[in-house]
Amino acid sequence: MKSVSLKVYPRAARRRNALRPLRDAGRIPAVIYGTGQQPESLEIKAKDLDTALHEHVSETLLVDLTVESDARPQRLALVQEVQHHPLSRKVLHVDFREVSADKPVTVSIPVEATGEPVGVKTGGGVLEHVLYKVKVRALPRDLPEALVVDVSHLEVGRSIHLGELQAPPGCELIGHKELVVLACAIPRAEAEPTEAEAAAAPTAGDVEMIKEKKEAGEGEAPAAKEGEKKPKEAEKKPKEGEKKPKEGEKK
Repeated sequence: MKSVSLKVYPRAARRRNALRPLRDAGRIPAVIYGTGQQPESLEIKAKDLDTALHEHVSETLLVDLTVESDARPQRLALVQEVQHHPLSRKVLHVDFREVSADKPVTVSIPVEATGEPVGVKTGGGVLEHVLYKVKVRALPRDLPEALVVDVSHLEVGRSIHLGELQAPPGCELIGHKELVVLACAIPRAEAEPTEAEAAAAPTAGDVEMIKEKKEAGEGEAPAAKEGEKKPKEAEKKPKEGEKKPKEGEKK
């Protein structure tokens, strides 16, 4: 990774209420830290930082920092994190991590797809970007800005896993080899239902049988529940003038 030269300045303002005037003046608060050293508060011109960020694919930059009034002429560092305002996307704060040129570091770099999958051209599929960043371990100056992956051979239903990617020279890809990075899939609207959905959905024959049973049962009295006695026939009342037969007499 090619380094970018940036000039930064020691920062006296540290409290939160003092950072807003600093940003209004066109300066971005920053901090630099590293192994075995205390974090140092810095500030950088917003214009210089914006120029450096816009000229690169990702915000993971390798920078040669020149700190004003510092005994060392330059300090090699990585842009570890850039904090943005959630609405305006303006840079609010930058973290620099000081590194050594001869010691490997691990960073996350973006994945870029190149080419048009054959499954998209002829199979009606869509390219799905599953993993947008991958971890790479290498010497600072061997780090790539992005990992470019050729997807032109992808057919519908096929995917590219992390273990299939070719690491750039001097780099090692970190992570599970089975992780899916890119895939060519059928559009969800056209995807066939799963086995569970197919089993749950009634077929045309099932619908007709249900309808026939319903029609056959219309007009029938509801069946008596188990254990429930059937209602007795209504006793005939004697006609007017007719005596009720005594007990033991025949009707």
